[in-house]
Amino acid sequence: MLLLVFTLFFFSSAFAASSIYSRQVANTTQAFITPITLSSDGGSYYALIGLGNMYFRVSLDTASSDLWIMASSCSTSTCQKVPRYPLTYQSATFLAVNNNSTQFNATYADGTTASGFVAKETFHFSNLTVPNQALALITNSNVSMVDDISGILGLGFPRISSINNTLTNSTPFFPGLAQQGLLQYPLFGLSLTRNDTGSLSLGAVDASIVTNLSNIEWNPVVEFSPFTNESNSSSYYQWVIPLKGLAVNGTSVSLSPSYPNVTANTSMAIFDVGNPGIYGPWADVSKLFSSFESSRLVDANAGQWAVPCESAITLSFRFGQRNFTLQPTDYIIGEASGDPGLCLAWPRALTPSPDGIDWQFGTPFMRTVYSVFSYGIDSLEPPMIGLYPLSNVTVPENTSLVSSFIASASEIFGTTLPNSLLATPSPTVPAYSLNTSVPAFTGGIVETALATSSYSAIFGAVTSVPDPSTLNLSAIALINPAPTVATYTITDSAGAVSTSISHISIPSVVLGVPPNWNSAILTVRASVHVLLLSVALPSLLSLLLRWT
Repeated sequence: MLLLVFTLFFFSSAFAASSIYSRQVANTTQAFITPITLSSDGGSYYALIGLGNMYFRVSLDTASSDLWIMASSCSTSTCQKVPRYPLTYQSATFLAVNNNSTQFNATYADGTTASGFVAKETFHFSNLTVPNQALALITNSNVSMVDDISGILGLGFPRISSINNTLTNSTPFFPGLAQQGLLQYPLFGLSLTRNDTGSLSLGAVDASIVTNLSNIEWNPVVEFSPFTNESNSSSYYQWVIPLKGLAVNGTSVSLSPSYPNVTANTSMAIFDVGNPGIYGPWADVSKLFSSFESSRLVDANAGQWAVPCESAITLSFRFGQRNFTLQPTDYIIGEASGDPGLCLAWPRALTPSPDGIDWQFGTPFMRTVYSVFSYGIDSLEPPMIGLYPLSNVTVPENTSLVSSFIASASEIFGTTLPNSLLATPSPTVPAYSLNTSVPAFTGGIVETALATSSYSAIFGAVTSVPDPSTLNLSAIALINPAPTVATYTITDSAGAVSTSISHISIPSVVLGVPPNWNSAILTVRASVHVLLLSVALPSLLSLLLRWT
């Protein structure tokens, strides 16, 4: 009887979660949510996707647009360590592109590369299925992956897609959903945690995190002029918004945009879930730490500062009309081995980027907010980034809390601190790389390449900060994650009633291996993980990604 009661709850809960979608969306649009996990090295957040009838882990990246997966023909040491797409397995949904001759090449900021060929495959994400999704199968790469992560899922604009620029009808994953009008609203939301309890939602925001939509601070995304070899019109390039201000313990620090004549004397900031840090230009970062008592530059090559580990100082960044505050446990990286009293801290300083993006806000900042990326609607509204603060506390944390945080950190950074104070470099600002003769605007509304105009606008035409009184927030759907525990009541034969709570048990599957495929003839490494339910139940995928 106990097993029967539990089983009924399990499946009814799963389909109840799915029914949330149908109650909230129209017949042709949907919303989806899936858990995401912080990798063991703290470098990325990953989710589970399906390709054909196989499943893979992919790192999320808002600063790129392409989906790529390691292929079985990749022989470099980095791809030998992860589950790979088996090219010898003839998937019924695999579609070759130009006989696998369309090349793919990606280069990342850390100097790593990935190359291969373009193909198409049926893509599964949560309860969503996308046939013929363009992707790259990687045959050569030095990108190091952990936790059996097999590739990257880019969530950026088509302009930065290598696949979209070489193959027609190959819109990246998220822009494709928006352009086809398949989501309840063309947005995605990210909840980042320090474990496996985060979420990625498509078409809606996570109702377990966002309890009041009016508390989201909306910021119009910046358009960028074309490069000289591109078209003669500006377009959306990255998830970039203006950074309006910076403060240390409530005291403002002036910003010095690297290209003031191009950016209207405004600093530009990218939001990148694939970036495990916070970076800014030397001019700004050096001023920030000069206002930080007893801080010192410890590595001029890395742009790295150290601060007293017991500092009770807050850092605030202003977006729109709101300050977003980082506590010491948000910006401290870890203790320096050369001096136990000093801790490395974010942000680090970089030479200005020639595209005008001065600041990079990665996961240390994004963990302090729920971030919403609205793709924009053709002719109606621009893309927007919404920031929902997870804490309204602006006073510094207690030093005992900071000490406890540092003591619990598993890593001490082997930094050799210099015996003397280092001079702050003044790097030469490179020439601006875009065509300044073509104007670009913050919050510009374009006629094509955004979401279909069948959507009703939430924001309308905005060029600065949206007026909260004019926002159509009712158009934003709320979605709840599937339950992770079951609560059930049992009545025994004597009539006694008891209540019990139990974690939902999830069977195992194999990553990167088709069902009933003889792994002995497969040349890839496959690892069994507690990740998702049987392949026979793909509609329940959103339940299954919290466990590893």
